Amino acid sequence: MPQQKKYPDELRQRAIRLVFDSGRPIAHVARDLGINPESLRNWVRQAEADEGRQAELLSSTEREELKTLRSEVRELRRANEILRSASVFSRPNSTHGGRSERLHRQAPRRLRGRANLPGPGGLVLRLLRAPLGRRSARAIEDERLAELIRTTHAKNYSAYGYRRTWKALLRAGEQSLTRCRVQRLMREAGIQGAKRSGRRRRTTTLDTGAQPRPDLVKRDFSAEAPNRLWVADLTYLRSWEGPSFLAFVIDVYSRLIVGWLAAHMRTDLVLDALRMALGTRQHGADVELVHHSDRGSQYTSADFTQELTDHRVLASVGSVGDAYDNALAESFVDSFKTELIADRVWRTRSQLELAVVEYISWFNNDRLHESLGDIPPAEFEALHDDRPPPVSARPPGSLRPAAADPTTLIDGT
Repeated sequence: MPQQKKYPDELRQRAIRLVFDSGRPIAHVARDLGINPESLRNWVRQAEADEGRQAELLSSTEREELKTLRSEVRELRRANEILRSASVFSRPNSTHGGRSERLHRQAPRRLRGRANLPGPGGLVLRLLRAPLGRRSARAIEDERLAELIRTTHAKNYSAYGYRRTWKALLRAGEQSLTRCRVQRLMREAGIQGAKRSGRRRRTTTLDTGAQPRPDLVKRDFSAEAPNRLWVADLTYLRSWEGPSFLAFVIDVYSRLIVGWLAAHMRTDLVLDALRMALGTRQHGADVELVHHSDRGSQYTSADFTQELTDHRVLASVGSVGDAYDNALAESFVDSFKTELIADRVWRTRSQLELAVVEYISWFNNDRLHESLGDIPPAEFEALHDDRPPPVSARPPGSLRPAAADPTTLIDGT
């Protein structure tokens, strides 16, 4: 049998397409997909040569810088406009403060519709709404922290509640900040974490003619090291162009997404996600790696079974119609739908795929996981030689009510 390339052709083509379509730096796309940046850079150069692209076109880095500069210019123009509108309320006059105080009180009412603007503009308006006189140091600090909380919450897909927002701020250097203060400021600002809907589309189609497979996991979603146990599943996505699906593979030890693909429903979807995981991860030949999924026909097909066999990966499946037998994968689906898909609409499949790329990169490299000690999966893996393995979310065969919700395996919002 010929030796398999490190990176599957599907992964190479998708990486090149993402660089061309998104305009993002090659290093960022490479990190999102878990591949070597230099390899991706070579693929892109070859693709540009094949397509005859013009040398004078802006590079990905230049396009990203231009986009950032344009955004900053728009924000500065908006802040300047608000400052000009508000300047009349701070002009001194000779009426011993009577007219000035009246105008100061009227300022929020006249500009109320713009007081919730993000960035510098919104901050100017919120300061105008403050009472006259010297503000306390705590009030000024609350204003700064509230703005920092808004920024932190927004850049984390508006998914964090007060506990994880507080943890994120501690990691950002706000060491003296207390959890109750973050809770109060978020409550006053009306900022909340993402709420789970509990709805899910059925994507499992049983293949009655497939060869029987054992359940090697038996609801024990724990592993002593990376590349010992992977769980896989797929879920329904939608855009204006029509339905598509996300197939993914998760390393149980660190909750890291090691392989994924967003496309239409087909057997190759889950097969390509597996190939991506096999191409970007290395597991020892003397250590058994278990791949666990449901009994869907995509996971019991002949091609998928052969791929597992070729790489000495043990196949494991749960029972039919029981979400708890693949609870960790189901938990990720719930988090993914809550944090990215809910209340968002995409016009094209390409836009949706780019959104999935960014989300998975955030999930792997930035999202705080309570089950990992409130650090991201990639950081947890980097430290795995110096840390004890994570405790299983539920002992094998346990049916106690406290563990009945599989969403606790990834983390609640």
